[in-house]
Amino acid sequence: MTNPTQPNIQVVNAADYRENYANSVQVRVNVWDFFLVFGTLQQQNETQVEIRNFQGIYLSPQQAKALLSILQHNVAGYESTFGEIKLDPRMMTGGPVH
Repeated sequence: MTNPTQPNIQVVNAADYRENYANSVQVRVNVWDFFLVFGTLQQQNETQVEIRNFQGIYLSPQQAKALLSILQHNVAGYESTFGEIKLDPRMMTGGPVH
């Protein structure tokens, strides 16, 4: 069995394309899609944290799984080059699923 011919893929940025920095990502899941909300987290003081959300993106379950695979591959490569990425254990608490 032969593999199908791969299409020629052209990536074009839309006129309203923007790049931003996010250090906060919230994930909401339902039966139809995944919703990723990107924002910036700023700690005002020891007890006050502010998150300013700036973009929400819906992904199909298939695209979410593809993103997971790509991120796992790239994080593994990053860690093999630069060392383990350590996470703040306070940020690893499970939040509600919407």
